[in-house]
Amino acid sequence: MSAMPPIADLDLRRATLCQLLHWLAAGRTRPRVLAEAYQQAIERIDPKLHAYVDLRLGMLQEQAGTAEHRRRDGVIGRLDGLPIALKDNLDMAGWPTRAGLPGREAPVAEDSHAVARLRAAGAVLIGKTNMDEGALGAATDNPHFGATHNPHRHGYTAGGSSGGAAAAVAAGLAVAAVGSDSLGSIRIPASYCGVYALKPTHGEISARGLVPAARRLDTVGILTRSVDDLTVLLQVLAGYDADDPRSRRRRVALAPPDWEPGRLRCGLLPDLAAVGVAPAVIEVFEAALAKLPRELGERRTVDFSDWDFARTRRAGLLLMEAEMLGAFAADLADTERPVSPRFRTLLDYAARKSAADYVAADRVLDVATLKMRRLFSQVDVLVMPTTPQGAFPLGGPVPDNQADLTGFASLAGCPAVSLPMGTLPDGLPIGLQLVGARGSDLQLLELAQVCAATLDAEPAYPVIV
Repeated sequence: MSAMPPIADLDLRRATLCQLLHWLAAGRTRPRVLAEAYQQAIERIDPKLHAYVDLRLGMLQEQAGTAEHRRRDGVIGRLDGLPIALKDNLDMAGWPTRAGLPGREAPVAEDSHAVARLRAAGAVLIGKTNMDEGALGAATDNPHFGATHNPHRHGYTAGGSSGGAAAAVAAGLAVAAVGSDSLGSIRIPASYCGVYALKPTHGEISARGLVPAARRLDTVGILTRSVDDLTVLLQVLAGYDADDPRSRRRRVALAPPDWEPGRLRCGLLPDLAAVGVAPAVIEVFEAALAKLPRELGERRTVDFSDWDFARTRRAGLLLMEAEMLGAFAADLADTERPVSPRFRTLLDYAARKSAADYVAADRVLDVATLKMRRLFSQVDVLVMPTTPQGAFPLGGPVPDNQADLTGFASLAGCPAVSLPMGTLPDGLPIGLQLVGARGSDLQLLELAQVCAATLDAEPAYPVIV
């Protein structure tokens, strides 16, 4: 029998994580070949895309070689040989964790919990991806490191704050990426870049070694090119961490993926236009719902009259800005490598607020928890667009409401999945968001898989060839 032809570099960059695992196991490709395909693509494409801010491609080949030795010796990890990107607010030993700020050049001594899990699973860590300054933003137009461009259209935002990570996955410059989500920082760029994203239940993945934005909101999140890949990475990264005070110690396992589509109760907002969703997004959303009559089961309009999307988003931002006053005190005091005027102004806003203002914002999290309990006693899943608008031009006005639809899951600590649902009239992608009760991560992923298969709305990866 003749040997099968080698897999083209473009197909390696197009493949999902699960497909690459199959090819590696079958001997169709090798970690060094995979690393070389990604390295060449990064060298050719990233100077214009600007997804990465720290790359050490020699170390990429070194890691791939070690993975080949493990595969040859027969003792391998779950992700052995797969090139994965990291947002630059996750600690990786020997590398600086800049968090989008100009003065953080010293390498850190220890891996974050997420990076340690990835290393233990054999992942090949490509480098650090661009992000908004201090993770406070949703455009990844960084004044110190430059803007990340949307791989679908140069000159447009990739979203944020995990914009570099999402752009890398969509453009085939990483198999997957791990970042963070405090009010939508994983899901917003997933929507704009046309990839899949999971913000797990708060505390399901340890946030130890993640530069904090707001610890009661911060969640390590995942970006991939398929739902199956999200599930694999959740299984690798999740688990109790005694050194993280907010890590979830489960009394029972995550709820199993056992929903019966015919019995599913799907919650829908009564008036998307009233909460600021653009007409073009509503049109794509309604077309997506029309394609999912069986998958989404019984549809119920849910009452959100007691939830002010804009006010609660602002409360979440105040929690972030107030905590950043402490987390970034040294950066704010650094006169040689100063933060941007915008970043300083945002944090000065929190400095002028009183303790009573902070307490009022903090109470919104309790309100969100009670809202979540009432909501998910009536429905199994909340379905809405991920973002109120699609990607917009860099350098222009930035919409205030980008995180309005993602904020509820963050404030309530719920899991949420974003998947491609279609294309806007301007040709740019837009995401569908599924939100479930705490602990329903696997159920959401099962539903996302069914919906994704029916919608068939993902772009042709890699977006840039």
